[in-house]
Amino acid sequence: MQRAKKILAWILLAAVMTPAVVLASGPSNKWRIAVNHTAKVAGEVEFAFTPEGGAPSKLVVPIPAGTHENQAAHLIRDAVRTQYGKSVYKVELDDGEDVLVKVRGRTPDVEIVLVRNTAEGLSFHLSRE
Repeated sequence: MQRAKKILAWILLAAVMTPAVVLASGPSNKWRIAVNHTAKVAGEVEFAFTPEGGAPSKLVVPIPAGTHENQAAHLIRDAVRTQYGKSVYKVELDDGEDVLVKVRGRTPDVEIVLVRNTAEGLSFHLSRE
C-alpha cells in the first residue's frame, strides 16, 4: 500500500512539473481568450500563434503580481496589437476579461495555443469562435 502511494506521488509530481500546453482544435478565424482570477505572483504568459500553413510565432506577455483578469486581458490585447499590428488581427475585449482575436483580410486562419503561464493565480481558457 505504501509503495502505491509513493508511485502515485511521483506521478502527480511529474504531472505538475510538466510544462502546461493547452491544446486547441485547429485553426480558426476567431478566437476567445478568457482570463480568470488574479495573478498572485509576477510571471509571464506565452501563447503560440500558428497561421494555417505557416510557422508558429510566440507572444510573451509579462504579468505583474496582483494583476486582475481585466488588467491581464488589456495586457494581452495590447501585446497582440503591438507584435502583429492592426492589419493582421482585430483584437478587442469582451466583458472586460475576454480577449477576442479575429483574422483580418487575407490573413490565414490561425491556431492559438497557451504554451506556458508562470503568473500563478491567473487562468486561461482558449476557444474557437
